[in-house]
Amino acid sequence: MAAIALFRVTAQNPGMRDYDLDPIELLTPTEMGRADALTIAGGVPGYGLMLRAGKNVAAAAADMLREGEGRRVAVFCGPGNNGGDGYVAARLLREQGFEVAVGALGDPARLGGDAGQAFLDWGGTIAPADSLDPRACDLVVDALFGAGLSRPLDGLALQIVERINASGTPVLAVDVPSGLDGANGAIGSLAVRARETVTFFRLKPGHVLLPGRTACGKLRLTQIGIEDAVLRQIGPQNFLNAPALWRGHMPWPETYGHKYARGHLVVATGPAIRTGAGRLAARAGLRVGAGLVTIASPEEALAVNAAHLTAIMLRGVDGPAQWRDLLADRRFSAVVLGPAFGVGEATQAVVEAILGAVAKDAGRRFGLVLDADALTSFSSQSDRLSHMIQASGAEVVVTPHEGEFSRLFNKKDGKAPVKPEGDARAYEAASDMPLQPTEFPYKIDRARASARALGACVVLKGPDTIVASPDGRAAIARNAPPTLATAGSGDVLAGLIGGLLAQGMATFEAAACAVWLHGEAANLFGPGLIAEDLPEILPRVLADLVPR
Repeated sequence: MAAIALFRVTAQNPGMRDYDLDPIELLTPTEMGRADALTIAGGVPGYGLMLRAGKNVAAAAADMLREGEGRRVAVFCGPGNNGGDGYVAARLLREQGFEVAVGALGDPARLGGDAGQAFLDWGGTIAPADSLDPRACDLVVDALFGAGLSRPLDGLALQIVERINASGTPVLAVDVPSGLDGANGAIGSLAVRARETVTFFRLKPGHVLLPGRTACGKLRLTQIGIEDAVLRQIGPQNFLNAPALWRGHMPWPETYGHKYARGHLVVATGPAIRTGAGRLAARAGLRVGAGLVTIASPEEALAVNAAHLTAIMLRGVDGPAQWRDLLADRRFSAVVLGPAFGVGEATQAVVEAILGAVAKDAGRRFGLVLDADALTSFSSQSDRLSHMIQASGAEVVVTPHEGEFSRLFNKKDGKAPVKPEGDARAYEAASDMPLQPTEFPYKIDRARASARALGACVVLKGPDTIVASPDGRAAIARNAPPTLATAGSGDVLAGLIGGLLAQGMATFEAAACAVWLHGEAANLFGPGLIAEDLPEILPRVLADLVPR
């Protein structure tokens, strides 16, 4: 998988990433268009923005050429503003002494506006894009299509991209690799495989969502004169999951604090032969700062759990009635339920008991993480679970992977599934029947729809884990390494979320923080990771976040 390199090394802390240098807002192509429009309305000429963008493209191209000791560059220009950026870059590279060949898709003489001016300013030879041989140059600049392309490449454009990819020549993509939808990371028929991508003002969701992330290569985020103030008018709802998003909400021990002020997390385990998952979650909750952690275990599993526990306490809890009795004690501030707990009506009854106990306790702040078996137990019953959650007033986080997500929202009503054409959100707005979350074609839309449907924060797991809030916010992770695909990793994540909720951290921020910590701990450990390693290396990750 291509790496995303957006971090910078700081002189004050060599070798460490400065997590706050890169903006966290992610703008869809529509929102980026509005940022351009607001800037132009404020007095900045549109061509001025294009000139700065082209200058940044040229600088990135020159860096890549010099690094490879190359001189020849082919710039493929499309029929819109992305092509305009390419014409500006081509002119500037020529002025620096590089050998530049420009290929146009379509008739550039028909270009209007800023792109037309960029073409006129180029003033050099233009060849049809399909006549350029990418193998005859040292670098390809892909300025065919920008982030707003929402349909699969076809015809001549598809053939050109196929030739570029087959050439093996390094590619610098402008804004996004052609063929990639910047709103959701989708790739239709094909996309350019770039070694680097240079983009402007803010990253887009498509830069960090899969499969688009794999096409981008190294990302260069550059500025072109758009002021951050436009974000207040745009109100973006998509964010990069990074410390700047949630660091201000993190609970840290206070000078006069004590363990009882740091929350008490309860983690449920299954029967005697299925206790390990709960212990992984419990240790993660303790490591992330919960003042106290108790494992709630069936009587038959007490001895097994007791043999493995030290700082974590243990209570015998069997069935819904005993869960209600346990949670009558308001000192318990969060529960993690699901890892290896068992699937079926008995688990449903425990979830109902927990949420019912909280609902009867007005004004109580309480967090609940539903993971694994707790979600599978409600397969095809998402409406029932939603009713319980919303009636309880609890701060609930659900943590499905794609399989659990599909089972939870699978509707057995005999109706044919909806297959929306184009934007599922537009379909839903125009329809009397809302889409089910599984019917949204893109992961980010599925996550948002499920959070809205459940009234809970949804952590839709994967290499590009999305944390979605019922209020519409979504945070996309980019730091999860493949080594997290190991048994028990998800149990640790559930415990991290539960430990932060127990300390009173806001729900969306707690879930996003836990996902980032989970990925960063895995990155820090490196190859050979197993789930037990994650809580043990977590203090090194936390140490870099402590306020100084």
